[in-house]
Amino acid sequence: MWKWVGLMMVTMVAAVTLGCSQQPSGPQVVIEDKVYTVTPASVTVKAGILTGEVKEMKVTERVEKGSGTVVSPAKLTGTLKLTNSSKDQVVRLITGKILYIDTQGQPIKVSEAQTEPTIKFATYGAETLDPGKDATQSMDADFPAEALKAKKLKEIRLELAYIPSPYKEESVNFTVAIGGQ
Repeated sequence: MWKWVGLMMVTMVAAVTLGCSQQPSGPQVVIEDKVYTVTPASVTVKAGILTGEVKEMKVTERVEKGSGTVVSPAKLTGTLKLTNSSKDQVVRLITGKILYIDTQGQPIKVSEAQTEPTIKFATYGAETLDPGKDATQSMDADFPAEALKAKKLKEIRLELAYIPSPYKEESVNFTVAIGGQ
């Protein structure tokens, strides 16, 4: 019986050793980020009662080093800071749509494999932006490969959807008495 147990142990150790040994593999593929600068990297924006800044913009795609094969399509990243410049309206930020405009003024479409570039606003617990307050939102949107070609992209358009509501501060006075006086 002990011989069978010993034989089974030796067989299991051999199977694990052979099964887990590394097999020779092909050449290691190295993936790197190819970063395209956006000039200017920071711009001031104004849309109705919203003012702000888009900053730290860049386009990044992941490519296979050596061959240049695109592994992950290009993305536009940056930070959008919006301020409610109204003195008497609250703003509810709904969404933002990014359009890439070519030199003829026409939108450049993203590929079918990519999603339409949008910004979903999260104002950290509150859906509204009070007068004078600001909100910062990161941008991470698909970028069309066609726009990476030299002299193809003229501008980036950000279409904002928001709902303004009247903002009022009122005060009320009421007469009180404290018992026992």
